[in-house]
Amino acid sequence: MTTASTTPQRELLRSAGLRATDQRLAVLRALETSPHADAHTVFQAVLPDLPDTSLQAVYGVLGALTDAGLVRRIEPAGSPARYELRVGDNHHHIVCSKCGAIGDVDCAVGAAPCLTPLDTSGFTLTTAEVTYWGLCPDCAAAPLT
Repeated sequence: MTTASTTPQRELLRSAGLRATDQRLAVLRALETSPHADAHTVFQAVLPDLPDTSLQAVYGVLGALTDAGLVRRIEPAGSPARYELRVGDNHHHIVCSKCGAIGDVDCAVGAAPCLTPLDTSGFTLTTAEVTYWGLCPDCAAAPLT
């Protein structure tokens, strides 16, 4: 069934050279409602609409979407890989060191790669990944236990 929300998703997939399968559409919808989701969270979100899908299939879809540049994979220390739809702007992330909540942080300085090291060892810089750590508002307001 084609809905208003899946039509742009279908076009997005096709523009990236991917077929607009039910699994890919379901994963994109899941990431729209759960940015920074891990594969298990995405799997749980698509399961009601696709009861015959598997966690491995979700990993495959996430990999294909990441390879096509439609999804960004981030890997905060101590956390499973997370996936988001915000791509192409080289933004950074802030992670709560208590509950693991993740938020987006725009580039710290200027345009991508946002930071310039003193020595690039001959590399051409394209991206900088910065992870800020701290406490989210809920954890910071919680009483100490």
